[in-house]
Amino acid sequence: MYKIASFEKVSENEYYGAFDMNVDHPADYGEIKLPQRATKGSAGYDFYSTVDFSLLPGETIKIPTGIRAKIDEGWVLMLYPRSGLGFKYRLQLNNTVGIIDSDYYYSDNQGHIYIKITNCTNENKVLNIKKGEAFAQGVFTPFGVTKDDYVSTQRNGGFGSTDNK
Repeated sequence: MYKIASFEKVSENEYYGAFDMNVDHPADYGEIKLPQRATKGSAGYDFYSTVDFSLLPGETIKIPTGIRAKIDEGWVLMLYPRSGLGFKYRLQLNNTVGIIDSDYYYSDNQGHIYIKITNCTNENKVLNIKKGEAFAQGVFTPFGVTKDDYVSTQRNGGFGSTDNK
């Protein structure tokens, strides 16, 4: 196994500033759980909800995790729903797979990882997640680039921040 990353909390200001005024009782900053593997053979690091929530069929929520990842160059963190929740509720990330690049850590928002999910059940099931419960997982994966790749620009943002417009 390669040791190529570490998880940290974002600052308290970044964490609390990420919540919509409509969210009741996000986890206290001290209650934020860093992602961890459940067993020694697990590939995925569980991400824990910072709020209690219920999702009716077709509903979506965006969760500020309070987490950032410092990742060695040449690696990426890929986010997915927890397997059991995907199987039971067809729980899906809205971007299908979350991609956390190594340079996201240095963004203005401190590389704060948000996870936006939708309950896509076709069996009319309501998803209930409690604060502190695992609902997503992240897997570190190496990646390569083309031989003629000489990109030198720096990221400063999250979704869509690297579009060439």
